[in-house]
Amino acid sequence: MEPESHSQVASGRSTPSLAGKVALVTGGTRGIGAAISESLAAQGATVAAGYSRDRGYADAFQLRLSSRGTRCTLHQGNVGAPADCRRTVEEVVEAHGRLDILVNNAGITIDKTVSKMADEDWLKVIEVNLNGAFFMSRAALAGMVERGSGRIVNIASIAGQMGNIGQANYAASKSGLFGLTKTMARESSAAVAKAGKLGEHSVGVTVNCVSPGIISTEMVANIPEKLLEKMKGLIPVGRVGRPEEVARVVAFLCADDSAYITGQVWSVDGGWDM
Repeated sequence: MEPESHSQVASGRSTPSLAGKVALVTGGTRGIGAAISESLAAQGATVAAGYSRDRGYADAFQLRLSSRGTRCTLHQGNVGAPADCRRTVEEVVEAHGRLDILVNNAGITIDKTVSKMADEDWLKVIEVNLNGAFFMSRAALAGMVERGSGRIVNIASIAGQMGNIGQANYAASKSGLFGLTKTMARESSAAVAKAGKLGEHSVGVTVNCVSPGIISTEMVANIPEKLLEKMKGLIPVGRVGRPEEVARVVAFLCADDSAYITGQVWSVDGGWDM
């Protein structure tokens, strides 16, 4: 079924529903990515989870989703490689017939101060975190624009808003997602309008960004306890976030009912960036 009209808004429904949608989540089997995959699945979406390594872990994740009645496929690749991005999108469309939602979640860190950061440390993080989002989005957008409907959500970080010692590469890559998001939001809406598929109740193609703060993941588990407590003291709500709290915002932005939201950055950081 082609979602050419904004039926949920027209009917007054307020609960997002992703039934019939196909969602690709990069880095979708671990941490925040896994929570996003599960949240989209809970809303009825078919999930295509991307991963780069550890097939055993990915298989266990797929089994967990499948046991709940969700159709889930796994797609291995390197988002930093343009050819892999194109191949992955093609695989998802071949497996499911369409791609409605892309969540660019995959990311890495190589933390060092600028004076100690090797060329490769900088290039690798930019390649995965920023270039990967661009290449995945470019591959997915063509089908979305042609259909006149689609959702792209980029997962950034509070580091991109505030900076962080030892994370020049990571902060730059995440900050770059803000500009990429806003530009793609403008371009995709213009393309849909040019195709004559932008109307009063159309679903449209939207591009938004979610910027998490400190979230309880494997990465945060490696922060020394004293430092973590100090960081908590800077967060107005006084705690770290949960992956499902980020996933809830992503699922909201992916719904048809969110068609009037595009080019925006949504912070999920306990108020730290105020």
